[in-house]
Amino acid sequence: MGLRLSKESRKVEMATYASLRHSSDNSNAEQIAKRAFDVFVASCILLFTAPLILTIALFIRLQDGGPAIFKQMRQGKNGTPFPCYKLRSMVPDAGERLQQLLATDPEARREWAATQKLTRDPRITSLGQFIRKSSIDELPQLLNVIRGDMSLVGPRPIVESEISKYGEHYKHYCAVRPGLTGLWQVRGRSDTSYETRVAMDVEYARTRTFLTDVKILLLTVPAVVNSKGAR
Repeated sequence: MGLRLSKESRKVEMATYASLRHSSDNSNAEQIAKRAFDVFVASCILLFTAPLILTIALFIRLQDGGPAIFKQMRQGKNGTPFPCYKLRSMVPDAGERLQQLLATDPEARREWAATQKLTRDPRITSLGQFIRKSSIDELPQLLNVIRGDMSLVGPRPIVESEISKYGEHYKHYCAVRPGLTGLWQVRGRSDTSYETRVAMDVEYARTRTFLTDVKILLLTVPAVVNSKGAR
């Protein structure tokens, strides 16, 4: 009896191991497919949009003489910081102006604390309003995708000061690469609360599939065209 139970236990153990191994293999294969897809699509889009990026960069330089590319450290997969690139949409001394505004305007301070954004942001230039509304400012992040810092689809990359807003859910954010687009982009962007944004990031991290990524990419096109929730 003992020997028979031992054999049955062994069969259960081997079946469980095989199931886990099969799941792991599928997961690894999907990750490889996602990464290959990211590099291929990001490279194609970058080649296609390079003239636009260079033209906007030139206009930014002519606007105030400041750098065209804005680089900021963001939190990546496993909590690893990386330099995230954008076309600069704000004045060169945006950091100093933000601190001054938050120190003198209680309403702006409350809005910034709640959403990390300002409905009426005096730091944004006239050209910056256009490239933010059209999401052109985020095109340099295609380089981040090709480098492996980001993915085409995932949670939007956050700065270190935003980690506390995720609380226990930060582990879900760290489980995947940040994305150029994601659920937040196709479900309202800045029109949603920060708590809703966190919930969408958790949802993506838990339920992501390659087909889900393709669906989000397709939904991103009308969201960008309609400037849904863009600020």
